Amino acid sequence: MPVRAMATAFPPPVQRRLPIMIGGSGEKKTLRTVAKYADQWNAMGTPEFIAHKVEVLQGHCDAVGRDIAQIEFTLGVKLTIRDSQAEAERVMHAALEHNRTPWSEVEDDDTFWCGTPEQIADRLRPYVDLGFHTVLSEQPAPYDVETLERFIGEVKPLLA
Repeated sequence: MPVRAMATAFPPPVQRRLPIMIGGSGEKKTLRTVAKYADQWNAMGTPEFIAHKVEVLQGHCDAVGRDIAQIEFTLGVKLTIRDSQAEAERVMHAALEHNRTPWSEVEDDDTFWCGTPEQIADRLRPYVDLGFHTVLSEQPAPYDVETLERFIGEVKPLLA
């Protein structure tokens, strides 16, 4: 007789089913899988790039009979917010140095966003227009609490 093992979690999960997030932009497999199974889709890239991917995802949703509005769009970025662009860049470079990440390895990564609350809101607006209402900001150690507080307290109201 085969032995069957079960994992039991205490306390039990709050929800009956964990939401599925899929990140990526591959048009043939990834976005088709998002259309079929995902509760959330995480994307990165320029507004033009993302707009095209939303169109592709819409096509996959149509093909499987799913309303694209059932999928929460999330945007992945790496924010640094300060009173000036120069100060934000200084803080971001210090964090990279602290984590031994050479700027040359990430300088072409368009997910690093530095600036004032107004600049970040202006940069986010096209994504909001595409349906992205959740931002996932990757924060390296030491955690930039000021950026997170300013994003919630200053940037978010500018987009409301």
